[in-house]
Amino acid sequence: MRVTTAFNRLLAIPGVSVCSVRFEREAVVVGVRRRSRRLVCPRCGCLGRASYDRRRRRWRHLDLGSVRLFVVCELRRFACPGCRRVVTEAVSWARPGARFSRDFETVVAWLAQQAAFAVIARLLRLSWRSVARIVARVVAERLDRRRLAGLRLLAIDEVSYRRGHRYLTLVAEHERGTVVWAGEGRSQATLERFFDELGAAGAAELRAVSLDMHGPYRQALALRAPRARLCFDPFHVVRAANEALELVRRQEWRALQRSGRAARFVKGSRWSLLKRPERLSARQAETLALLQRENRRLDRAYLLKEQLRALYHADPADARRLLAGWLAWASRSRLTPFLRLARTLRRHQAGIIAAIELGLSNGRLEALNSRVRLICHRADGFHSADPLIALIYLCCGGITITLPT
Repeated sequence: MRVTTAFNRLLAIPGVSVCSVRFEREAVVVGVRRRSRRLVCPRCGCLGRASYDRRRRRWRHLDLGSVRLFVVCELRRFACPGCRRVVTEAVSWARPGARFSRDFETVVAWLAQQAAFAVIARLLRLSWRSVARIVARVVAERLDRRRLAGLRLLAIDEVSYRRGHRYLTLVAEHERGTVVWAGEGRSQATLERFFDELGAAGAAELRAVSLDMHGPYRQALALRAPRARLCFDPFHVVRAANEALELVRRQEWRALQRSGRAARFVKGSRWSLLKRPERLSARQAETLALLQRENRRLDRAYLLKEQLRALYHADPADARRLLAGWLAWASRSRLTPFLRLARTLRRHQAGIIAAIELGLSNGRLEALNSRVRLICHRADGFHSADPLIALIYLCCGGITITLPT
């Protein structure tokens, strides 16, 4: 069997025949010839009539054992009637503007879903920036253009990707559990960029959005999607109650210290107070029983926290009445942290009721946020947001990569 025939079978590139094979010191260079005579623009797909020059192009293909393999082909340039500029004809084995074959970029994208860019760069003998550009090209081609169509239930949250208060805003869909949009920043303008891409018709279809009580997001939603119901994430509401409880515990500990009374049991009761009753150990249950007898203010704060948490497990039909009762009790509690919390929740009670009635939370998006943080940690951080956003779409955007085997 001739070597050109063997490489024809090995490469298996449709519409191409191998015309030469050259073995160099650290690489194998395979010359190919296109069978098709048509001139196709890689940008707009228009057909050209005549070329006026030719250029040799070289692409990195899948390695042959431990040796790099390059594909070389002579391509024609022509004046595209659609783009109104001179372009190089499209080829089937590589993306426009790429110096790597599609199969090679597919392997890189699959590895990027599993490992850090630095690991891939060392394994495949590339630069970090080359890996980032490959991921961006694969995402640009495979990201579903219809992902923003028919959105009804959304979750919005921010995630930190770098020190110095560098944040990304993530928008996920509840029904599919995938990230549909990511943008740098966490301001009102950041979320409005999402609505610019979504369009007025898409914003009108939104039924509900789950989020925390971050002010800029609420302002953007009130301006661009006024019909969507805001559902405040139960985790953030209960966390605010836990923070109020912790403030009361610290106040009681300092008051006992000043009075000269024993304060050690209050200092060591933090986790007993914050933990769910069904998860308490025997020792923690004893600590909680002692607090209930010895410190009425701390016991009242604990009961306020637990009643607010139980609100999310009650019948949705009773949610409005139960929340009104909790707000009234917290307002009369004479506990300053819970007085402030009651004022805050009273301003946002419509979003709390909506979350209970619709059963929406940011739990799925928080899981995606954990995956984004894992991506950042395994890469030791990103200097800019663009490579990370492309990687988020690749790993959390519902893109499935099939290896070229």
